[in-house]
Amino acid sequence: MTTLLERPEAATEAKPVVASSRRRAGLRRELLGLLFLAPALLVFGLFSWWPIVRGLLISFQDTNLVDPAVWVGLQNFQAVLTDPLVGKAMTNTLLFVGLGLVIGFPAPIVLAAVMSTVRRFAGVYRVVVYLPVVVPPVVAILLWKWFYDPGSGLFNQLLGLIGLGPYPWLQSPHTAMLSLVLEATWAGMGGAALIYLAAMTGVPAELYEAAESDGAGIWRRIWHVLLPQLRPVIGLLLLLQLIGTIQVFTEPYIFTQGGPDDATLTVLLLIFRYAFQDGRYGQAAALSVLLALVLAVLSAVYLRLTRSWSTK
Repeated sequence: MTTLLERPEAATEAKPVVASSRRRAGLRRELLGLLFLAPALLVFGLFSWWPIVRGLLISFQDTNLVDPAVWVGLQNFQAVLTDPLVGKAMTNTLLFVGLGLVIGFPAPIVLAAVMSTVRRFAGVYRVVVYLPVVVPPVVAILLWKWFYDPGSGLFNQLLGLIGLGPYPWLQSPHTAMLSLVLEATWAGMGGAALIYLAAMTGVPAELYEAAESDGAGIWRRIWHVLLPQLRPVIGLLLLLQLIGTIQVFTEPYIFTQGGPDDATLTVLLLIFRYAFQDGRYGQAAALSVLLALVLAVLSAVYLRLTRSWSTK
């Protein structure tokens, strides 16, 4: 009796059959996986991608979302780009971003470095640091709004004990934006600090020991050892902060409604005014599209410039 091994031509004929069977099995697994993913993809497309497509269409229309829309082409974009409030909102948004980078970005790094040296009650300190992140944003802003009260606010009362103030924190165009940045820094610093702290625990102790044996002080160890090891985390959190601060809305809306004298009017708050106060939905959508394009270009340029950080 001749076996399959003794018939090379039979083995050659069986190989395509086996390969075809494996392809069919792989295809069945892929189809089964898509079947399980279908509900999630449907929900994601309905609530994420469809609003994006719908907003892009509205940016080329004159509509009140009730009557039939009228196609107006680029008129909404022209109206937005010639509105003086857009320039004011962009300037205020860039000011918020700049103050956030100067004040809010290094603060969690410093806080994490301090926390990494604490040994007793370390868990308690981490809970206290993260607590502002747990507080709902609206509650935190209303609390700080009382802190900033020019009459009975906590900050002016504390400063009055040393003979300073009272200061019009939210009532002056010169201090309103800084007041918003201070609250936003307090609210978001805890989460970033814990991420930095977790990254710091992964830095090999041998690097610190080698730097210390070479006579490096604390600041040189931070600059030449710690920060290079944290480059990927710093780069990611910096990008997220840039995107988040450019889209700031809650703080200026609840604190000042964009005042005083539009000193805290941001791009997202202006979009809100266009849509829900003036009923100019087309212009609101057009400004939203322009903001999305700016964020996309910023993210692409930033990732291009910092690509080498993760490889060093």
